[in-house]
Amino acid sequence: MLRMHFLALLLGFLLDLILGDPAWLYHPVRLIGKYITFAEQRLRARGGHLRGSAVLLTASTCLFTMAFAGFLLWLLSLCGTWAKLLGMAVMDWLGIAVRDMIKEAQGVRRALHLSLPDARHQVARIVGRDTDRLTAEEIVQATVETVAENTTDGVISPMLYAFLGGPVLLWGFKAASTLDSMVGYMDEKYRDIGWSSARLDDVLNFLPARLTAALMILTAFFMGLDGRNALRIVRRDHRNHTSPNCAWSEAAAAGAMHIRLGGTHLYFGKPVVKPTIGDADRAAKEEDIGRACRLLCVTAFLMMAFLALIACLA
Repeated sequence: MLRMHFLALLLGFLLDLILGDPAWLYHPVRLIGKYITFAEQRLRARGGHLRGSAVLLTASTCLFTMAFAGFLLWLLSLCGTWAKLLGMAVMDWLGIAVRDMIKEAQGVRRALHLSLPDARHQVARIVGRDTDRLTAEEIVQATVETVAENTTDGVISPMLYAFLGGPVLLWGFKAASTLDSMVGYMDEKYRDIGWSSARLDDVLNFLPARLTAALMILTAFFMGLDGRNALRIVRRDHRNHTSPNCAWSEAAAAGAMHIRLGGTHLYFGKPVVKPTIGDADRAAKEEDIGRACRLLCVTAFLMMAFLALIACLA
């Protein structure tokens, strides 16, 4: 079964590299998002204890998503093994985001060559912080942070869960990730309705975050970056984030490139204080966006090689 999962994942990975997420394709994450919005509104409308409703929202979103994925695979299995394998590959493809993350990051890099307002507008597509006052260096830092963070939850985590449990487990993870991005905030509005979604996302990314950091350190050596410093910064700064997972990959990227990430930024007009990650040995430059993208890509290939080895030994 692991070998079939790996073969489907390999095909899906290649499809993502070739096609990305085509604009004409209605992505399944949008359907998950519509359900979350609907369920959240209904749960709020009925009143009662929102912390209890949060568990229902989290469980129903993940279980419905996994059940639907399983149902699709069952239908495909009726058409034969090859149909099921192809369907698994397509579902894995839609759950991985290598090409699109690189595309968005490179879009920020190109916008920096046009004007600062263009770059601020472009980076707003991929970060949650306020961007209207960011300097060019802060835009680069924000982009590198996003690419590093998404190396975990947009690439390595989906690959790991697709390998272990096929598209059903992959899409269970994607449902949890979508929940976290929509309701997993600690502000007054979402603290009660989103706490269980945030905790589930933390649990699911716990192992992948640490695996990502290890792979990124190894990648840094291959790319001629400072792998030793990446390891040092990961060991020192992996706790410097409100999330138990995000700082691992961000620290690896910051250390490999000798730049500083993190720190205090504005979110919805209010400053959010965060520790810094890495050392400001030099100013972050637009070339660092390209380095972050290459780190993501090579890390993904190393992950695929790691999973291939496990599949061969299984």
